[in-house]
Amino acid sequence: MISPELDELSCNLIGECLDRLAESADLGVVATALDGNSMRVTCAFGDDGADMCLEAAHDWVRRLAGGTLKEPGFSRPVCYAIAYAGAVDTGSGFSDALVTEFGDKGNDVDYSAFLLLDGVGSGSALRWSDPAPAGETEPLL
Repeated sequence: MISPELDELSCNLIGECLDRLAESADLGVVATALDGNSMRVTCAFGDDGADMCLEAAHDWVRRLAGGTLKEPGFSRPVCYAIAYAGAVDTGSGFSDALVTEFGDKGNDVDYSAFLLLDGVGSGSALRWSDPAPAGETEPLL
């Protein structure tokens, strides 16, 4: 179960990423975190390869949680979400997807999900599926 705050944070990030993917396939990796005062910080990673950007996003969240990275006015995160464009094996081949990872502070596991995409970069013609679970991930907070 995820908190209402994480649900809202991850849904907002998905919406923002879908808006960007409607215009371009160049999303990179986007990470966002929310603190106990409802302040949100976001960071985008895109200068390296996809795996390096994803690891940088994980590190950014861990450093915020550990207090070794400070953002003005932001205390330690209570939840986070990460999103990136990728591909998912649907059983009949690979399909474009928006992949998300998200978690609440204090949980034993974090989660991932994906939305299948059609028409990336085609503006209002972009279509997407409902989110589907992609499994558990290691907790970052």
